[in-house]
Amino acid sequence: MGRRGVSAGRGRAAGGTAAAARAPWRAPDRARVTRIRARLAEVYGVPVAPPHGDGLAELVLTVLSQSTNDRNRDVAFLGLRDRFGAWEAVRDAPNEEVEQAIRPGGISKVKSRRIQMILEAIGDPLDLTHLADLSVEHAQRELCALPGVGRKTAACVLLFAYGRRDVPVDTHVSRVAGRLHLLREKAPFEELHDAMLALTPPGAELELHVNLLRHGRRTCEARRPRCDECALRLMCPSRRA
Repeated sequence: MGRRGVSAGRGRAAGGTAAAARAPWRAPDRARVTRIRARLAEVYGVPVAPPHGDGLAELVLTVLSQSTNDRNRDVAFLGLRDRFGAWEAVRDAPNEEVEQAIRPGGISKVKSRRIQMILEAIGDPLDLTHLADLSVEHAQRELCALPGVGRKTAACVLLFAYGRRDVPVDTHVSRVAGRLHLLREKAPFEELHDAMLALTPPGAELELHVNLLRHGRRTCEARRPRCDECALRLMCPSRRA
């Protein structure tokens, strides 16, 4: 049972200019994506996280990350690992024991049931290493067929565990990319993931995901974006007047 080292972790800027609000969305060209990526790298650096190869651990970790912060997620994951030691033991344990082990991660009733349902659906052997040999599309379909697993969770598994070409679009990434007009406002998550993957240069999947996420957490916040401090403000059509 392993875990990844880089935290993985939609909307529109409050108070955007009237002109920006009226402007129709158009898919960004390659040069604009390159400029945004370069500016983010200047501010946040280029993250490095070699694929760790444990897709099942990544899947559970991503479930635990929902509606909580990274610290609580990690405490819950370690509690699960320390208490049970093996995924088969987690699958076969009474639900209340799993719930108790992950309680620091929040909404433990929901997450404990989902984790056990996922483990039951995978069956024996409890292993996802074969995903590394499938096409990305095939691996996505297999993961999304599991209970409660969507494109964001599938992308986390494929990118962080196996280094495959997929980009997780969480609330931070979708919010920042939406305000930058990299993604269409209010698009469904299926479209957001397809569009994000299409605009991301091959090999930059981890970098762009992590740096957009960092920017969303530190500057481009949901309710009070700090546009006056934003390193991307001159490139952002949604910046405050």
